[in-house]
Amino acid sequence: MDYDVVIAGAGSAGCVLAARLSENPRIRVLLVEAGGRDNYHWIHVPIGYLYCIGNPRTDWMYKTAPEPNLGGRELLYPRGRVLGGSSSINGMLYVRGQAADYDGWRQAGCTGWGWDDVAPLFRKSEDYFAGASEHHGAGGPWRIEKQRLRWDILDDWARAAEVAGIPCVDDFNTGDNEGVGYFKVSQKGGWRVSAARSFLRPAMKRPNLTVMTGRQVRRVVFEGRRAVGLELSADGGSEIVRGGRVVLSAGAVGTPQILQLSGVGPGALLQDMGIPVLRDAPVGENLQDHLQIRCAWKVTGARTLNQLARGWWGKGMIGAEYLLRRTGPMSMAPSQLGAFARSSPDVATPDLEWHVQPLSLEAFGQALHDFPAITASVVPLRPESRGHVRITSPDASDAPRIAPNYLSTPGDRLTAARAIRMTRRIMRQEPLARYRPEEFKPGGDVDGDEALADAAGRIGSTIFHPVGTARMGADPGSVVDPSLRVRGIEGLRVVDASIMPTITSGNTNAPTIMIAEKAAMLIADELRGI
Repeated sequence: MDYDVVIAGAGSAGCVLAARLSENPRIRVLLVEAGGRDNYHWIHVPIGYLYCIGNPRTDWMYKTAPEPNLGGRELLYPRGRVLGGSSSINGMLYVRGQAADYDGWRQAGCTGWGWDDVAPLFRKSEDYFAGASEHHGAGGPWRIEKQRLRWDILDDWARAAEVAGIPCVDDFNTGDNEGVGYFKVSQKGGWRVSAARSFLRPAMKRPNLTVMTGRQVRRVVFEGRRAVGLELSADGGSEIVRGGRVVLSAGAVGTPQILQLSGVGPGALLQDMGIPVLRDAPVGENLQDHLQIRCAWKVTGARTLNQLARGWWGKGMIGAEYLLRRTGPMSMAPSQLGAFARSSPDVATPDLEWHVQPLSLEAFGQALHDFPAITASVVPLRPESRGHVRITSPDASDAPRIAPNYLSTPGDRLTAARAIRMTRRIMRQEPLARYRPEEFKPGGDVDGDEALADAAGRIGSTIFHPVGTARMGADPGSVVDPSLRVRGIEGLRVVDASIMPTITSGNTNAPTIMIAEKAAMLIADELRGI
């Protein structure tokens, strides 16, 4: 074998794996990435996600299938196609989820994945701005800082949420994230900190780590039922790289696509595509994603980005502030203020998350409105709806069919209606009264559970958190076991967000890095004798 470990995908998980495994100089590691190097300047400037999402240099440019409950719309479905993967183009928010999420995994049979098991792995990665503590780590590769700007209207929104019964908190990452406050971000001194910058770049100096870019994986190569390498696209042809162990870290879209192309997936689908079935398994099923319901209000007398970014003078002042101080709107994450709360008293832990922004626009990538406004996107955190990712041909260059199937259950529709009502209740509180908020999304005349659920479908979009398509479980029907080994196959693991049995109650980048930290320990233990 040319390598001890071959890793497909240099996103968040792949970068962590390559860095951690190559710490042992006796382990030969190959990391393969379909995209290019992360040398595009907009990757590193926080506001640069606007120029990376929807850009084929850094984004796979996926779209969903028409979504029945979103008015038949096809949504843009960004996934990073560059070193660092989606951590190079995402919103940089550091959110672990809730202790109950991981305890639920453990209770479902995934031994070693409870909160007490994974919390040390979160701390291991961190270089937290406030130093080491019971909940945070210091000195790790991944820098986590406070945001470098604030807005009066967001401060008042936080006060309004508190009046509405949501407590103010400073930290969403203690295991109980209920509360309102500013998000912490993966930044350092006003620059984005991606998994490539924090984990991979220092490791690339090691002679036992090889990184290939511009190589798309066509399939896993098997000898019998053992994975022995990857077939890659190369200069119009193909090449095979071989390894003692193969790891797929291509994400919740890319990993099921590779598995299905390799003969591991739903048997009927593979037969339709003319692919020999190595193992009939529910690969690509169980897709879960968070739908953000983009509620918005016109305001009066507030400083918002809609006015600040209007015209060349405003844009120039924003640029100058960032150039001189690394602060201001160019340093900001897409969402600054966050909140977590329960949609009803019957819910045990928060099932709603708000991303509050001092701006508004019709849709991501479009121009800001020409009037002052804020957006209070609310995200139901634990959707019941399940979708799928399925190949559309035996050619790896053809995008798979992505069908999240949002709002497809009565429970999800009821939670969406409650989410809009709760957002309205916050907006009615006295701390926001001086701004005279006027709802224009979905519109103040919309009421009733079904009408509000329909409205959520009209204004909702993905918040880019696909997980679950190579489900981990203790049951024979799961795709991978709790050690992340693909069932029925030797020498093959999956390490990325696709292994999540259920989606975490928050943003998914930090949990993905945690998953890779755990996997690196499992693989390193197996290779200790090398």
